[in-house]
Amino acid sequence: MNLSRIAIFASGSGSNAENIINYSLSNRDSGLEVAMIVCNRPDAGVIDRARRLGVPVKVMTRAEINDPDVMLATLSDARVDAIALAGFLLMIPDFLLERYPGRIINIHPSLLPKYGGKGMYGRHIHRAVVEAGDTETGITIHHVSSEYDGGSIIFQAAIPVAPGSTPDSVETAIHALERAHYPRILADTLKSDLSNSYILFRYDKQK
Repeated sequence: MNLSRIAIFASGSGSNAENIINYSLSNRDSGLEVAMIVCNRPDAGVIDRARRLGVPVKVMTRAEINDPDVMLATLSDARVDAIALAGFLLMIPDFLLERYPGRIINIHPSLLPKYGGKGMYGRHIHRAVVEAGDTETGITIHHVSSEYDGGSIIFQAAIPVAPGSTPDSVETAIHALERAHYPRILADTLKSDLSNSYILFRYDKQK
């Protein structure tokens, strides 16, 4: 079995990172192993989550992350061969895209290309969905490129936005989608190299 040792880059609470770690630990045949967490914020909740699960954490400044000598050495020492972004708010430097072609994957809480780009993340997206009166929203799992949210799409899952929804209720529904899909799609993509796949699930609005 091909084993993908991944670094998870995260900036926030770490719910997606914890989900990926738990998936890798409970699904030994997934081919997924979390080698480390890279975090750019020393106060981020992901740090405690990862340490509680026994995953090494490296807190790095923006300058260190953008320094090829520092960043590549850090990943090489941990024998990392792929990267998963989980609420990571910094742009991925070009040298990492070159080092891990097709093996840097992100999850975005909208149906790209809607609500993508710089400054569009988390609650900002859910508020925009509600204010626009959208009838559906969802998640997109995609390859990372040199443009914000501009990489090729691997997977999308859509759900309805019910009348009267709030940013909080939309966020809760999106978190459920992330938990259900991100670890599995991440593992399958890295294992099978599905770089050109495109899968769209639309949930029954009655469910």
